Formats: sequence, C-alpha cells, structure tokens
Amino acid sequence: MMQLSLPAFDASAFLANAGLGRRIVQLAPRETFFCQGDPADSVFYLQKGRAKVTVVSAAGKEATITIVTAGEFIGQGALAAVPGLRLSTATAITACTALKIARDEMARVMHEQAEFSDLFMKFLLTHSIRIQADLVDQLFNCSEKRLARILLLMAEFGEPGKRVTLIPKISQETLAEMIGTTRSRVSFFMNRFREHGFIDYKDRIHVHRSLLNVILHDQLPDDHAEKSPITEQPVGHARPAKESLAAFERN
Repeated sequence: MMQLSLPAFDASAFLANAGLGRRIVQLAPRETFFCQGDPADSVFYLQKGRAKVTVVSAAGKEATITIVTAGEFIGQGALAAVPGLRLSTATAITACTALKIARDEMARVMHEQAEFSDLFMKFLLTHSIRIQADLVDQLFNCSEKRLARILLLMAEFGEPGKRVTLIPKISQETLAEMIGTTRSRVSFFMNRFREHGFIDYKDRIHVHRSLLNVILHDQLPDDHAEKSPITEQPVGHARPAKESLAAFERN
C-alpha cells in the first residue's frame, strides 16, 4: 500500500500564517503584547512593526531593555522549563502585526522540526550577542556614543541589504531609558547630532551614515568630548533647541 508523504515543513510559512496553536494579532501603537507579571504562556513572532521591551523595578522605575524589529521573537522566556510569569512588558511602538504562538505549540515544533529549531537558535544567539554588546556599551561608552549606537541600530545600519534611515517615532524618554541618562541630555545630544549633519528630524528621525563615525572612529562633535565628557556639562549651557526640535520633544 502506497504511503502518502507529508509536505516538507516550511518555517517561513509557519511564521506567516495562523494555524493550530497560533493566531495573527494586530496591535496599535502603545498597545501591549503582554505585561510584567502576566502568565508566560506564549511567544510572539513580530511580522511587521517595532516594539520595545521594558521592566519596572519594585520602586516603580521603568527601564527599556531592547527594541524589537520585524523578523524577531518576543517573550521567548516563556519556553523556560517551568512555566511562570512574564519578567518584562512588551509594547508596540508602531502598528504591529505578530503571530502569537502558544507555548506548547512552540515547544512541539522546536522538537519536531530541525529547520525551525535552527532558525530559533540563530535568533537566540544573535539576541545574546546583542545583549552582551549592550552591556559593554553601557559600561564603557559615554552617553552620547550610546545614543548614537541606539539610533544606528534602529536605522539598521550594518544589516546586509537593509537600511531604514527614517526610524519609527520614539520618545526622548524612551531613548533616555535605553542609554541610562536624562531626557534633557538626550535633547542636547540630538541637537548636536543635527547641527553636525549626523541626523535630521521633525516628526521622525532620519539617520545619516556619517553618524557611524561617532561609533567607529570616536569622532564626537567636540574634539575634546572624551577628555571632558559632555555628559558632565550642565545642560543649561546647551544652545536653545530650534523649531524642528520642539515637535520631537513633545512626543
């Protein structure tokens, strides 16, 4: 008796379509995928849009851990051996489309489909490397260089064949949380970047390749910035922001 062979597993099709244990969800800007303390019962695959992952301390202080882009997973901690609670909150920055995959279905596919397991492991390794780079950046770079790196990452400079120089709307508070400084300093640095031609912005930020020089060649706007870090300068000494900055600061 002839046996019918099952169709080959297609990881791209699996992540693009709803099915058993998975469904497509649409989120508006500022809507949450999940909140800190929720049951960790699913993993999200971001198909379109940008999201951020934040944590809140016992004292109520919020910090942004990372920005998630299309093609990445959110909430992968749900795959820990023992089901538990979410340790962070994931929020849409722009309108997002995502595939919500139940924890059990995600585990099943990883065990049964080597192609999908390889894809997910590649994501985890890339994510781990990024977290390590973020830690090194936080420990050794000044606030201005940390801001430049975040802007370049959001513009996807360095990704083969990908470069979105007009990045999604993001508030100065969020940028300040990500680099560990204040909104006033972010405003000061953004104005300096614009004045030196590294970025342009009104409602959204346009990142120029020249900003790479701040990271790769330590070419900060002030030749003496590393010897006398601008993070130590009183913000009140900065020149007043121009009209194009005002719209961005209101976000």
